[in-house]
Amino acid sequence: MEKSTVLEWFLLKFYQYESMNDLESVALTIFDAIFSDADDVEIEGVHYPIDVTARAKVRAVSIDPYFFVEQNPRKSSQWADKARQGHQIIWVMEGRKYLARVMDRKFLDLRKGK
Repeated sequence: MEKSTVLEWFLLKFYQYESMNDLESVALTIFDAIFSDADDVEIEGVHYPIDVTARAKVRAVSIDPYFFVEQNPRKSSQWADKARQGHQIIWVMEGRKYLARVMDRKFLDLRKGK
């Protein structure tokens, strides 16, 4: 990889980190959009589509490297039970790692040290 390409990659990752540093604000904006049945959500001037996942059929937004997904009420877990009871829940993930949960518009940061 050329130096300029490495620098561009680093700056892109740095910008993504800085722009997504306020994860709570972004998660709450996406939470509101998902549960208002919007088709997309605007984050920092960019519109991101709200998709329906192929297998679980739940609403989700992908903003690299993050994934914001509605709790699947058809699962067998305590969180699915809560969703079936009417609680509104989304998860913030990076890869397979859970970073945060928003339930009934209350944000909980699951990252250690945060």
